[in-house]
Amino acid sequence: MTSADPLAPALPSPLAEARDNRFSRHGVRLLLKRDDLIHPELTGNKWRKLVPNIEAAHGRALVTFGGAYSNHLRATAAAGRLLGLPTIGVVRGDELAGRPLNPSLARCVADGMRLHFTDRAAYRRKGEPETLAALLRAARAEGAYVVPEGGSNAEAVRGCVALGEELAGRAEVVAVACGTGGTLAGLAAGLAPGQRALGVPVLKGGFLAAEVRALQERAFGARTGDWSLEERFHFGGYARTTPELDAFAADFEDRHGVPVERLYVAKLLYALTALAEEGAFPRGTAVAAVITGRPFPDSTFQATSR
Repeated sequence: MTSADPLAPALPSPLAEARDNRFSRHGVRLLLKRDDLIHPELTGNKWRKLVPNIEAAHGRALVTFGGAYSNHLRATAAAGRLLGLPTIGVVRGDELAGRPLNPSLARCVADGMRLHFTDRAAYRRKGEPETLAALLRAARAEGAYVVPEGGSNAEAVRGCVALGEELAGRAEVVAVACGTGGTLAGLAAGLAPGQRALGVPVLKGGFLAAEVRALQERAFGARTGDWSLEERFHFGGYARTTPELDAFAADFEDRHGVPVERLYVAKLLYALTALAEEGAFPRGTAVAAVITGRPFPDSTFQATSR
């Protein structure tokens, strides 16, 4: 990307210490990797995962997938507007077609994305070639470049390697919230020997370890890097928060002056705080938390859609 490109990033993103007694009293340093400052509209891992896919599309329209509150759909729509590329979003839940758009989907439409709502059963089977082909036909997107749900594929994983490289030697543990696993897969591959990556899934179900392994195998040919998952902090699943989590996020914002996105980043920071209190990190450990995004208006809702 050149400086004249509308997707030109500010890289490397800043790394700053957040002095917090919930960590320091256990001899742990908390660092914040401010990937939310990479780009004003494609923040954090959305930039790192989408740009390699946009380059692979060679100017073709982009079609991708997500639920009613998908950060990925919004990022894809914004990229399309900035680059003048058509975008199509296949949205899970055909019952949404007759309802007023929520703020997230309304932003997608404002950025020029054409939405196609599909039933949940077909959406779950979109990984099957026949179902995918039928979805693309129904969305009038047969010739478009397909970006998977969450943006996670081999191109995206390789794009996230640079995140690990930027953090090489800067912290013993690097932690990131996970949806589809692509950021963790690339991050772990870019870290230096002796560092480990910790993923905090925001969905429940225990499926993500297999997904991360599969993504690394497609991107690099084998499992790569030292990584693990901490699956206790999904707070009921994707797009779900609780009063406790909201209070924690508001308090973190007050303490550190950092805006805390509720669906991913709040769960990551809560998990790290709990782990520090549990003694999960040896004294002297530096833990870097990747801040992958900024709050979106009305992002503190409780919802079941993804």
